[in-house]
Amino acid sequence: MFTGLVQAVGTIRGKRPADGGIVFEIGCPFKALVLGESIATDGVCLTVTRDVGDGFEAHASTETLAKTTLGELNIGDEVHLERALNADDRLGGHLVTGHVDGVGALVSKTPDGDNLILHFRVPEPLAPFIAPKGSITIDGVSLTVNGVRGTEFEVMIVPFTQKETKLGRIPSGGPVNLEVDILAKYVARLLGKPGVDGVSDGGVTLDLLKRHGYL
Repeated sequence: MFTGLVQAVGTIRGKRPADGGIVFEIGCPFKALVLGESIATDGVCLTVTRDVGDGFEAHASTETLAKTTLGELNIGDEVHLERALNADDRLGGHLVTGHVDGVGALVSKTPDGDNLILHFRVPEPLAPFIAPKGSITIDGVSLTVNGVRGTEFEVMIVPFTQKETKLGRIPSGGPVNLEVDILAKYVARLLGKPGVDGVSDGGVTLDLLKRHGYL
């Protein structure tokens, strides 16, 4: 589990094919990494397979590469990094699983004083899970949604976020990993609404409650 508060911006130093995916070598300032620990990499939960002293190696499966932006990364590219949450840590962002729900794209960015408004487009199945003043994770960064219209939404990033992350440098049309609020996904499932994959399993209905004696 993560919070969406980026702890470092790492750099892709190596990328090699592996059985069932790609092994990345990522340079970063993290110390005393433990083999098997989880690190959110641009919002994707990856497992440390080797500590290289000033970085680590992690294996991204074919499923991960197909459902996220990791497969498009090249040597020298930057990635947001966050180590897994400790039980006694402050929860400064929101609960983030590191399980990407879909890939969106930057539509535009507009200065607002020293701040920057970022406007994104999302896959249609994700749109119902994004709400004004709700939380969303963009490339591993926890942000508050300013507004929503159809399959598009806006967030604002303050100067600190612009400095400490790469969000302000995303080009127009650039892809980003998105994870919607986990609470929204559970509520949708209980109500029988389509999930992030557009599929519904029925959920809790009046008929179900009557059959089990609740009504």
